[in-house]
Amino acid sequence: MYSKAEITQLRQAFWTTFGQYMAPIPSAEGDTTNWINYKTGLKHVYFRMQADKRQASIAIELTHPDAGIRELFWEQFLELRTLLHETLGETWTWEADATDAQGQPLSRIYQDLPGVNLFSRDDWPALISFFKPRLMALDAFWADAQYSFEALK
Repeated sequence: MYSKAEITQLRQAFWTTFGQYMAPIPSAEGDTTNWINYKTGLKHVYFRMQADKRQASIAIELTHPDAGIRELFWEQFLELRTLLHETLGETWTWEADATDAQGQPLSRIYQDLPGVNLFSRDDWPALISFFKPRLMALDAFWADAQYSFEALK
């Protein structure tokens, strides 16, 4: 069992390691990117990576507080579903009505990796191997798809 301080330290160490690993990799458009805090350029549209002691996940989260506007973003992503899956090279799970840890409504498009533990350094290579290609594919997808959302800004 880990103390809160140890959990915080291990979580911080992993994300720092992952950030350093990704730092030299340019975005799909050739720019320097903060991969850990990826900016989509759209308020309420996030690429989120999460990991804990049981699993890891990477997701596109739509968090607009207005359900109608969130639905418009969702419908636009549905239009781009084929492009997204082709760019990712795999099919992700689509969840139109979900809630976050605080109970706030959101829509998610995600992929999970069960059976990994962020707090075990032995699992870090598997976590990095899970996050890296998917985050890079999301970036490549977003380089083309972001313009489809201009009218929704």
